[in-house]
Amino acid sequence: MKIINCLIGFVALAFILASSACKKDWLTPPPENTIIQTDTTFADPSNAVKFVNACYNSSIQWGQHVFSWIGMSSIASDDADKGSSPGDTGTDKHIMDNLGYTPSSLSIIEVWEANYEAIGRCNQAIYNIPNFVEVGLDQALADRLVGEAKFLRSYYYFNLVRAYGNIPKIFRVYTGEEAAQIYTDYAGAPASEIYPLLEEDLKDAVAKLPLKSQYESKDLGRATKGSALGLLAKVYMYEKKWNECLDACNQLIASGEYSLETDFAAIFRQSGEHNSESVFEFEGYNGKDIDAGIGGYFSVQGPRGTVTEGFDGWGFNSPTESLENAFEPGDIRKDATIYYAGQTLWDGAIVGTDVANPRYNYKAYVSKNLEINKDSWSSGKNLRILRYGEILLIKAESANEIGNTSEAVEALNQVRNRAGLGNTTATTQDELRNAIWNERRVELAMEHDRFFDLVRTGRAGTVLRAHGKNFEDNKHELFPIPQKHIDLSAGGLKQNPGY
Repeated sequence: MKIINCLIGFVALAFILASSACKKDWLTPPPENTIIQTDTTFADPSNAVKFVNACYNSSIQWGQHVFSWIGMSSIASDDADKGSSPGDTGTDKHIMDNLGYTPSSLSIIEVWEANYEAIGRCNQAIYNIPNFVEVGLDQALADRLVGEAKFLRSYYYFNLVRAYGNIPKIFRVYTGEEAAQIYTDYAGAPASEIYPLLEEDLKDAVAKLPLKSQYESKDLGRATKGSALGLLAKVYMYEKKWNECLDACNQLIASGEYSLETDFAAIFRQSGEHNSESVFEFEGYNGKDIDAGIGGYFSVQGPRGTVTEGFDGWGFNSPTESLENAFEPGDIRKDATIYYAGQTLWDGAIVGTDVANPRYNYKAYVSKNLEINKDSWSSGKNLRILRYGEILLIKAESANEIGNTSEAVEALNQVRNRAGLGNTTATTQDELRNAIWNERRVELAMEHDRFFDLVRTGRAGTVLRAHGKNFEDNKHELFPIPQKHIDLSAGGLKQNPGY
């Protein structure tokens, strides 16, 4: 799917105030004393798709999924160390690693701003798409596009709410006369108010979006009914709404659209994109757009040193020994998740013994010769966001929490058997709970869930302190609100405890 450059978005309160309810791009205003031609944006129904493409485009921005997000979601956990050379801090990745970040840390600011810019684009799309129906846009397509934008808005908000907790509730486009309301909304809302809005958006997306199999090949990568159900199940899991969570999982499974891929390693190669396990993924470089590709995501995690017939990289986000030891003997996922100094890789590339770190993230490996990339920076590889393997584990967890032991065991064993392991030996609810949590760690390793899983299950302090991190209870469960945005809100937005 071709992703276009951005149309309209907010980064912060100042941008929200400036944008108000505009229906065109004011980034390049006409010179003074010239006649402004009539805006033709809404005369062409095909422009509706561009509003939604701009929402997808946010996914490939540096602040969205790359260095800062890797720092928050992975390096801060026990799954990864900072990596790279000791003298290369990655600006603040060393302090992300030891949980020493502050409200002024770059990673904290960049993730916040990238997600709110993306949300601003989604708000504009949801607000403006109905206007195109008046000039000939098919109503069914308009509904689908709104469903896509609502799914994406929920995804960006989900990352914000689990990272920062109480956050600004910006779910619409404002008029120029609503400055007071903007400041009120930007003062933040508790997570308990944000999650129901995500539920509402995702339920509407489920109703509006087609099944994966109903898209033409050129539209693969767009959100589907299964994408919305999968994210809805994950939202319910974080809310501990176990019955609703199980129902969403079962709806997705009953669709018959998804199944586990036999070859776990192949899931994370270009040949595995949009396979039967893919519930949602963001698109990489498509061979056409110069700026496309999730810029830098794979480069910052590549080996720092010699890679014969392959791409090197910055060396950050190195898998820990703790993660390496978490895999049971015979688990095929270990060799698909971690690769080592001196190893010959699946495409014949050889990692030198001179590399800075002993372990690297295989799920983020890009082949120089057997995959299509503009270069190592603008990779053609897609970023996996939701997989059927995770849906089965979410089902197992929700079923176990409401006492459906056999249903939980059956879902868990599907994942274990694909990994080359035997059935679980867990039988009680407590045993199963821990078995499912352990399975999530090794199944989803290096996929940006570990830190948040530890927090939502109440284990973060115990696990991370044992790993040598300076985790403080009642503080590090949330990241700090960026100070610059507290200042922009005129003090309305309040800092999280402990910062």
